[in-house]
Amino acid sequence: MTQAKQKLILASGNAGKLKEFSGLLAPLGWQVEAQNLYPVPEAEETGLTFVENALIKARNAALHTGYAALADDSGIEVDALQGAPGIYSARFAGEGSKDADNNAYLLDKLQGLPTAERTARYWCVLAFLRFAEDPTPIIVQASWEGQILTEPKGEGGFGYDPLFWLPELGKTAAELSSELKNKLSHRGIASQQLIQALNQRYPAND
Repeated sequence: MTQAKQKLILASGNAGKLKEFSGLLAPLGWQVEAQNLYPVPEAEETGLTFVENALIKARNAALHTGYAALADDSGIEVDALQGAPGIYSARFAGEGSKDADNNAYLLDKLQGLPTAERTARYWCVLAFLRFAEDPTPIIVQASWEGQILTEPKGEGGFGYDPLFWLPELGKTAAELSSELKNKLSHRGIASQQLIQALNQRYPAND
């Protein structure tokens, strides 16, 4: 386990996710690196759930780097859209779509819908594998409740953060400091669950 604590491959090239995970996992002393620093081909996300896709991505990263790997499969589900975009959140507006495209497409889908019916939640599933064929991966998941605004607010975050309104805070996820977001978000909560699971399975004196 010593090697895994020295280097952990994040099965993503997303700069926003790398920044968040580097901060969240820093207390464990890990050097978190993005898979695009290595010759890792993009995994084909053929799963129908966040869990399946997280495992596919983590296994792919571990296989091609030889290091322990962490994959995050996350997205947003909107109740009025029967859970969409779900696992297709990153490509809701089509393959190769940018965050702005996806946000605009979501707003179009919800046009005219009253605030009370714009409930949504972010989901995050994390899968940690010690090696590609790890038979006992660590899998955790967490959600973050909110609503979808009628127009974006805030310059921070990524994905649907400018539209994700948090009534109890009176702000969108894009208006939160990185410290507060890491504490409250689906990814932040799932990461804390992961840290607890890792510490239980691999005590520091191992």
